Amino acid sequence: MASEAYQGRPSFLRRPGSLAAGGWVLAFLLAAALFSALKLGLFRTDIWPTAGGWRLAGEFFRDALHPALHFVGEGTPQGTWDLPRQALIAAGNTIIFAAAAISIALVGGLILGFVGSSVWWDQPGSPRGRFGPVLTSTSRTLMTLMRSVHELVWAVLMLAALGRGELVAVIAIAIPYTGTLGKIFSEMLDETPADSASALRLAGAPLAGWYLFGLLPRALPDMLAYLFYRFECALRSSAVLGFFGFPTLGYFISASFENLYYAEVWSYLYVLIALILLVDWWSGKLRRAVLS
Repeated sequence: MASEAYQGRPSFLRRPGSLAAGGWVLAFLLAAALFSALKLGLFRTDIWPTAGGWRLAGEFFRDALHPALHFVGEGTPQGTWDLPRQALIAAGNTIIFAAAAISIALVGGLILGFVGSSVWWDQPGSPRGRFGPVLTSTSRTLMTLMRSVHELVWAVLMLAALGRGELVAVIAIAIPYTGTLGKIFSEMLDETPADSASALRLAGAPLAGWYLFGLLPRALPDMLAYLFYRFECALRSSAVLGFFGFPTLGYFISASFENLYYAEVWSYLYVLIALILLVDWWSGKLRRAVLS
């Protein structure tokens, strides 16, 4: 009975050696975390906020309970709806930047993902030849380079090269997102079960039909789900780029925070949170409609 119970356990519990190896990995990670904390001086008492810092933190979180419906600063019209109107305009700009960037990234990601996947090139009859491995390696290297640099760094580089403009923000988001989408799409295509596609191939379907009607529809649900997730990430990236002066929600969050108008900060933050929740609901509903 004992041996039967032992055999019924998960595979990692049936191999005592794997537990020992996991213990060593866990010990290494804990040691690395402790070393990093000591190196950064996280245990020093002087890094904790002073009394004034705690007071400002208390004011900041207290204003979360009553966000501003009008501008807080002196000389601004009181009791008006100018701040909500400005927040909605900034939210619209945030969506525009994110949608433009993700559209460019989708086109590039589909192309790089197709070229970078091995499932097409490994099929009999594909034009692999000597160029297939070169194209795959080049595509994967390009995707790695594109996503290795964060969109904020791309924004700095683009600002230095092209100056501040709407196109700069769109390109700064689109470049790393293209590399990320291409990598994920290529892996999804490679890992998609090819049983139905193989049946089409055996029935005499051409290679393009095997790919478009047998393989791609099986990978499409996961690709759509990841695309919508990246669009939510693009919204946050678009908002953050406002700290560079682009007219998204981040620009007004930064300006209000610098002036210590915490109630205004929370108003813009709540609009951003509502925007993310709305897009999450919309993407889920759209995905179910497309796949039903």
